[in-house]
Amino acid sequence: MMATAVTTSTPPMHRSGAPRAKGRGGINKRKGVDWLMLAFAIAAAIVIVAPFYLILVNSFKSPGDYAANGPLTLPTGFYFDGIVTFWERVNFPEKVWNSIFISGMVAVLAVLISVLNAFAIGIGRVKGRTWIVLLFLLANLLPQEALLYPLYYMFKAIGLYNNVWSVIIIFTVIQAAFGTYLLASVYGTFPKAVLEAASIDGASRWKILWRVVFPISRPTLSVLLIFFFIWTWNEFLIPLTFLVSNANQTVPVAISVLQGDRLMDVTTTSASALLGLIPTLLFFLIFQRTLTRGITAGAVK
Repeated sequence: MMATAVTTSTPPMHRSGAPRAKGRGGINKRKGVDWLMLAFAIAAAIVIVAPFYLILVNSFKSPGDYAANGPLTLPTGFYFDGIVTFWERVNFPEKVWNSIFISGMVAVLAVLISVLNAFAIGIGRVKGRTWIVLLFLLANLLPQEALLYPLYYMFKAIGLYNNVWSVIIIFTVIQAAFGTYLLASVYGTFPKAVLEAASIDGASRWKILWRVVFPISRPTLSVLLIFFFIWTWNEFLIPLTFLVSNANQTVPVAISVLQGDRLMDVTTTSASALLGLIPTLLFFLIFQRTLTRGITAGAVK
């Protein structure tokens, strides 16, 4: 008796012997997600770039050009009177120096205090460290409006009102609260073997901090330094409240006060915003590589 052969259709095989998967639907779905993410990225970029574009093009327009063509068009000619007017009215170099001095002092002091606090909390293993870190976090969440009234009377009583050091002290405490919260969490995971080896070699706690902990955490500290500088530079409410004299004002305060007092035109206002933006942009570009290194320092071990 002859056996009848039965043929069955089997899917095409790879060289390895596994059936070939039909992935057209999965590929198309993935491409759709990629295009959607690209659209979101383009939209976000437009939203971010649009204010800078408006500031840039309107800074070099004359009031007549702005009134005739609107805010979105390119200037028909370069008009520098708005920049010159703002520069002369507020004594811009003086305001830039005030902002640099305040922001630089706050950044350095806040990082230093954060390191000392975080070393005591994260590595010193003080009792109740979790509650202490939580208190630092809660202190950082307080709105600035709630601090104005008590701080005003405190600095008025000690003679530091209308003094740049009042703003430096306030922002140093605020930024150090955030820095302590962040660094305490980082130092809490610091390798114990490294600390024990340094202690066996006879290193004191002070040497362990500056010879072991500080060099290893330097990328994180550089990121904190840059962010503290930029955050303090852009602060407005507290400098407006505590620096009432024209000689002590920062760049953001000078821009806002002059707009309300002298009723500047739109082109001069855009020029003032451009001049206020340039120093922070230069600072960011100078330290961009340091910021990138600090953010990606823990990505590869």
